[in-house]
Amino acid sequence: MVLILVSIPLLEQNKLYFFGVEVFIFISLVLSVYIYRSLIQPLNLISEGIEAIKTNDFNTKFRKVGQWEMDNLIDVYNEMIESLRLKQLYMEKQNFFLQELINSAPSGIIILDFDEKVESMNPAAKRILGSEKFPNIQLTDFHEEFFQKLGSIEPGIPQTININGLKSYKCQRSHFFDRGFPRHFIIIEEMTEELLNSEKKAYSKIIRMMSHEINNTVGAINSILSSVMDFTSKLDNDTKIDYENALKVAIQRNDRLNKFMSNFADVARLPEPVMKPLDLNELSQSVYTLMSSTADKSIDWELALIEKDLIIEADAQQMEQVLVNILKNSIEAIENKGKISIITEKLPQPKLIIRDNGVGIDKDIKSSLFTPFFSTKDNGQGIGLTLIRDILLNHKFKFSLQTIDNEFTEFVIYFK
Repeated sequence: MVLILVSIPLLEQNKLYFFGVEVFIFISLVLSVYIYRSLIQPLNLISEGIEAIKTNDFNTKFRKVGQWEMDNLIDVYNEMIESLRLKQLYMEKQNFFLQELINSAPSGIIILDFDEKVESMNPAAKRILGSEKFPNIQLTDFHEEFFQKLGSIEPGIPQTININGLKSYKCQRSHFFDRGFPRHFIIIEEMTEELLNSEKKAYSKIIRMMSHEINNTVGAINSILSSVMDFTSKLDNDTKIDYENALKVAIQRNDRLNKFMSNFADVARLPEPVMKPLDLNELSQSVYTLMSSTADKSIDWELALIEKDLIIEADAQQMEQVLVNILKNSIEAIENKGKISIITEKLPQPKLIIRDNGVGIDKDIKSSLFTPFFSTKDNGQGIGLTLIRDILLNHKFKFSLQTIDNEFTEFVIYFK
């Protein structure tokens, strides 16, 4: 504009100079626009590139504009974007593979956030812990004993957790780095079936060996004692009675030893269940009639069965043995007076509840309840709960035994 104003007097003095100046001004204007665009376009491209990186859009690339400096910058940018795109694609594949691996893992995996709160868990962990949804709180804030033990595991130190003597889990805490900070996760590996199989093989072998030796020995001794009994007739009456009583006691003691060993053998050679339709209400009524009539204590019995038939698939003889043993334990838990309830329910799933208000389960022995040969009774053999456990596991029925609020103890069997 300054040049235009200055060139106006030339229009009157020298038109040739005026037109020359005007051409110069036009050329300057064109060059100015070109230079301006050359300076601004790279800035615009840089700004667009920054926005693409901010939004993680690594698919946007720029075309060359025909300027050597700018084309070099575009080449560098496109190479960088391509490298970032490939890394992003690789990371997405890795994350997808890792997520699929976690979800399909047979072991339970609990992932914690930076505050040690439950962030997520895989399907196996949800199955082990028995729920699909968990609040975003720390494991030690749960009331359940299992969660509290999980929350107290030290990093890098494997720990075996036993729940009610029924299930055993190998648990371990580890960590990974997220944005430079460690985050912990817990792996839960169920060992119940493996331990039970090893345990059963061990005690079955011992029982078979002991049973063989004892049966052979007792049979031979009883045969000799019976033969000796025949010769007592030649003795005088006083001596005869003493000898006969002593021999009878010895024979009876051998018979008890034989029966004692037979009970152990029953656990070792437990047959596979013969699954047939079974009315659970009818079975409960039958066992209730048997046990309530033989109990010599003052017990208030409650039979709360659903009105309709409750049909399950089970081995009737083995399930009867289970109910008899459970009720026997309930009767023995009641010291003088008490109450035993037998309850059946159909919803949300068929189940049988046997509840008593006798002496509860001590926390110190809770984890040993279903251990073979473990008993808190003076004359107990420790095979009752073991037999119950093996029968129910063979049936694939879930079950639980616990004392609730120190008020009553209940054995619950969940049917399919």
